[in-house]
Amino acid sequence: ASALGDMDHTISPNSVRKLLTKLGFSRQSNRKTDEGSKHPDRDAQFEHINTKIIAAQASGQPVISVDTKKKELIGDFKNGGTDYRPKGDPRRVKVHDFADKELGKVAPYGVYDVAANEGWVSVGITADTGEFAVASIRTWLERMGRQRYPDARKLTITADCGGSNGARVRLWKLELQKLADETGLA
Repeated sequence: ASALGDMDHTISPNSVRKLLTKLGFSRQSNRKTDEGSKHPDRDAQFEHINTKIIAAQASGQPVISVDTKKKELIGDFKNGGTDYRPKGDPRRVKVHDFADKELGKVAPYGVYDVAANEGWVSVGITADTGEFAVASIRTWLERMGRQRYPDARKLTITADCGGSNGARVRLWKLELQKLADETGLA
């Protein structure tokens, strides 16, 4: 409507919406489908990672995949997804999603044990830092990993390299080295 108005054609936004709908248009979010040009080493990188994972698992060593999820509000707020409830009895939540000043938000950090197909989620109230990420791995190791892999000498970690576990994040690397030093894992 504003673009048409700039060309001296007066029309309301509602009229434009109706005309576009009549012509078969609808409001849609964009969809990630275009991969762009393929990096020449992309397949080689993933094959290398896969080879390392297979070798670690074959020798009984743990392989984990780690990831931070988006921060979530704490309290009775609407979240994406569904939950099993009695028919006609949806969970009641607040109408507006304004953060509770006392409760705030949390950052879930997941550690997924590839061989066991089980995960561990730490929920932190701090920012997504390398320190928090490695603390989550340490907790997984103490609570699940040591029992499952008592003879572990190495820990293979895959990460998406975003946020706290980025390839250029020095704190992530420093904290991983501290974990290796204190546990003796390579």
